[in-house]
Amino acid sequence: MLSARMLETHPRGPLDGPLSDAIDALYACAQACTACADACLGEEMLADLRRCITLDLTCADICLATGAALSRQTEAKGVPLRHLLEACIEVCRVCAEECDRHADMHEHCQVCAGACRACEEKCRAVLEVVQAR
Repeated sequence: MLSARMLETHPRGPLDGPLSDAIDALYACAQACTACADACLGEEMLADLRRCITLDLTCADICLATGAALSRQTEAKGVPLRHLLEACIEVCRVCAEECDRHADMHEHCQVCAGACRACEEKCRAVLEVVQAR
């Protein structure tokens, strides 16, 4: 993936750990959440999907911010990254749960829930590395 290649070219040398997988998962989750929110807006039962739309958009924003912050390795510091990762893990968990509530009726919610769970898992792996620093 592109993020792995970019991290390999960093002047401080290749970075160890699950960082590139997390960055890829963060951007994939942001895209899935954005697309899910848009698809929800097109559904007939819009009132039933308001919470899902809001969580999708919040999750997308937090994933984008976290992906950008994790991409900046020159002066990466543990505490801000830890807080971003913790927030991202939580919003991905909550968004996946909400999307699961609609997954039987809306396939886009099912896809989004899967992306959120994958992102949560990859962020947990990076959080372990950040906490160990």
